[in-house]
Amino acid sequence: MPLIWDMEIDFLIIGQGLAGSALAYRLEQSGQRIMLLDQSEANQSSRVAAGLFNPVTGRKMVKSWIAERLFPEIEPFYEELEKLTGRQFLTQKKIYRPFISVEEQNEWMGHSSDASIGMFIEKIFTESQYPQMRDPFGGVLLKMSGWLNINELLDGMAKHFGEKLKQEDFDENLLEKVPAGWKYKAISTKNLIFCNGLGALKSRFFNYLPFAPVKGEILEVEQDFDPDFIANRGVFRVQLGRGIFRVGSTYTWHDLDLGPTESAKEEILGKLQDLVKVPVQTVLSHKTGIRPATKDRKPFLGKHPIEDSVYIFNGFGAKGVSLIPYFSKMMVQYLIKSQPISADVDIARYFKYI
Repeated sequence: MPLIWDMEIDFLIIGQGLAGSALAYRLEQSGQRIMLLDQSEANQSSRVAAGLFNPVTGRKMVKSWIAERLFPEIEPFYEELEKLTGRQFLTQKKIYRPFISVEEQNEWMGHSSDASIGMFIEKIFTESQYPQMRDPFGGVLLKMSGWLNINELLDGMAKHFGEKLKQEDFDENLLEKVPAGWKYKAISTKNLIFCNGLGALKSRFFNYLPFAPVKGEILEVEQDFDPDFIANRGVFRVQLGRGIFRVGSTYTWHDLDLGPTESAKEEILGKLQDLVKVPVQTVLSHKTGIRPATKDRKPFLGKHPIEDSVYIFNGFGAKGVSLIPYFSKMMVQYLIKSQPISADVDIARYFKYI
């Protein structure tokens, strides 16, 4: 039966990327009437993202921000969505990060006694474990990690939402303020939520927020050496099966065009050789995406300062897979139960710049 678009709903969600899909699902589970409008380019960053969730990040190998709160939510949430959609998109896989010095090795031996970091440590090695890798000082094997096939998740959730998902670009000029909320074409909604990545920069409601778009490039390569872990130092190396690996990523704030660059390709391949000695046989693909990162590297959650029924759930950048399960729960508790949003992610931190 075709959907009749002259209808009333509680939440109109703009964007069906990872953020929009997760939030829509949680609202649906809370008994809310939802609808999603998926802009053709809004979830591009989700579609291209590597999907890695890693509790220890950066060149200095530090614990990810509030990882002790975020990571216990990751696997249960995505497993719930797997059951919902009947698809498999979560791969739980340990991450091996080689040490670059004896000093770093000793530092991590000390970390093992810190409960907030030790919960992620499977084992620490003080000597090379793999002749195929450049790990002369050993490394740390991390748990509560892995990667998400985001395309498979988005396709499964699109099928789940069915007629609640409309594939069309959102034209904010057609939005009308009405006493009960908003009218968009034939849809009457009490609330709007912007989950459309960098598309929010074009909105009159949220164009003041300090997004800091980041271009990332990743490769898929053929290479021998297929251990039972994700290698990660300088670049990540994720197994896709049949000797194929996804490798990346670059980060640039300057060249934001959508095309792949030869310089990024050479950078990734160089860092891969610094990690794994085995030569690359073939580069199978080279993809790019623009991540909706923020200047303070923390997401945007909350309500517009003037419009009581306009919200944003956005700005998750490269760590969306690990951030979204926890913060989508927080956002729904705010929307439904008026529970507070953490000050470090609430967009109220930027109201003084309006």
